[in-house]
Amino acid sequence: DLQNTQHPSLSQSVTSISTQADGKTFEQLRQECLQKKKLFEDPDFPACDSSLYYSQSVPINFEWKRPGNPEFIVGGADRTDICQGELGDCWLLAAIASLTLHKETLARVVPNDQGFDRSYAGIFHFQFWQHNRWLDVVVDDRLPAVRNRLVLLHSASNNEFWSALLEKAYAKLNGSYESLKGGSTLEAMEDFTGGVGETYETKSAPTDLFNIMKKAYDRGSMMGCSIDITSSAESEAQTASGLVKGHAYSITGLEEVNYRGKKVKLIRIRNPWGQVEWNGAWSDESREWNVIDSSEKKRILQNSMDDGEFWMEFEDFKANYDKIEICNLTPDSLMDDTKRKWEVNMFEGNWIRGSTAGGCRNFIDTFWTNPQFKLTLLHADDNNDKCSVVIALMQKNRRALRKEGLDLQTIGFALYEAPADEDHLGKDFFRYNGSKARSKTYINVREISERFTLPPGKYLLVPTTFQPHDEADFLIRIFSEKAVFCLDRSIQVDNSGQLEFQEFKVFWEKMKKWIMLFISYDTDRSGKMSSYELRIALKAAGMHLNTKLLQLLGLRFADENYDIDFDDYLTCIVRLENMFSEYQGTFLLLSMNV
Repeated sequence: DLQNTQHPSLSQSVTSISTQADGKTFEQLRQECLQKKKLFEDPDFPACDSSLYYSQSVPINFEWKRPGNPEFIVGGADRTDICQGELGDCWLLAAIASLTLHKETLARVVPNDQGFDRSYAGIFHFQFWQHNRWLDVVVDDRLPAVRNRLVLLHSASNNEFWSALLEKAYAKLNGSYESLKGGSTLEAMEDFTGGVGETYETKSAPTDLFNIMKKAYDRGSMMGCSIDITSSAESEAQTASGLVKGHAYSITGLEEVNYRGKKVKLIRIRNPWGQVEWNGAWSDESREWNVIDSSEKKRILQNSMDDGEFWMEFEDFKANYDKIEICNLTPDSLMDDTKRKWEVNMFEGNWIRGSTAGGCRNFIDTFWTNPQFKLTLLHADDNNDKCSVVIALMQKNRRALRKEGLDLQTIGFALYEAPADEDHLGKDFFRYNGSKARSKTYINVREISERFTLPPGKYLLVPTTFQPHDEADFLIRIFSEKAVFCLDRSIQVDNSGQLEFQEFKVFWEKMKKWIMLFISYDTDRSGKMSSYELRIALKAAGMHLNTKLLQLLGLRFADENYDIDFDDYLTCIVRLENMFSEYQGTFLLLSMNV
């Protein structure tokens, strides 16, 4: 599926889609419960062990409890409402803490049409961005507790429940609470905004990193940071300076202060644990605060306490932290002051073993079988001779698939200069032509994005997993200042594939050709050919199929080693011949709309 639209701002009204199995909206369900005078019990995410864990028995004797004497939000939602419980989802909590800094964004994710007032019916709802759609997720307010106390995400106020219910809705979206263990702060930030992610390594960042981050903060971007670990034993290990390795933090402020005649850059960070803070220079009780102007100190510290939030000098921050994640609400570059009106194109596709899961360019024999997307950059940016483009490749639904033993694939992409009017490009093209741009690395994250400046022209985008045969569904977002003409090469079909069946003599001539084609691709004389070669063989036979049909043929006729034997090959090609003859143009038309 391909869409070409302006990038929607969060201030725009965007309709969200109900995720309930019965299709009913939050308001419909609430009214039903009020009329029946019965509290809502969610059939799609029941109060049972499977909603908590999928890989083990529940380690604690949880009880599902509705809040007693509750309020939805007490005194406004803020970052002190985010206290981590027993679940290892600090990445999510760091994103929620950042969310509270942006009230317009927060109001989208946490709608204000609900609470524990007269309209209370035991039902709440939250909205998340998923693969270019806003989804409305409803939950009941039964929460896992031990001895009447919440043991997962909770607020510092015992009678405030918005954050705990938000965590439950996000767990439902991803299949279970356990599915939230481990992740990237950027993932949740994108789900809260539909924004565009960028990652910086502090040890190799631009020299003006502080200015980049200050600009992001001023533009309403959400930011997080973390310290790398070298082994699993270091995960959540506390350093002597009070920092925690392998742990997600929120970045909640940046300031410059006058200190002994010079400007000092400071950064404010929050630990979602709600405690354990930096104890070095510019920490809560450090002597540096006694030197600056008292009014400036009061403005910056704002009743500082042991709540997990602290200030650091920016140089100390770079020395101690390794990675910064920034989620921008628009693709505007943080490297300059230019604000653009962005166009966005979207593709959806999949890698399927045996047909379109070709792996990276290291595997040249199958790389060409990956999905291919043609882009035409028509016009350069204003006041420039090149085009600004942001390409983001996202794999879909992998967190929810964990319970099936699946996890994130290692993904990346490459961009080639495309020859004019070529069909799906073959092995030789990629063997002899290098890429013009590519992702910096292959990595097992949900989304990988890169920013490029390219001359106008025609390009071919090839998204891949690192290893061949690895399957996943994906979404590609292409942001550009000027309109981009995009074509999914996987659904391009011409009319040269129409064949006529007239008489046995003609059929026999075709049969001999098909046999010779099979022999030419059966290189080891094993009586089998690779399913990845099926596209070439069919093309040589005059049959041009789109990627969807090739994927189905691979699934139908290939064995567990992605090979097709002669009998199955012949069955496949004869059936295709009959379809081309019988349906003629209709078959091709249907193929274009798959």
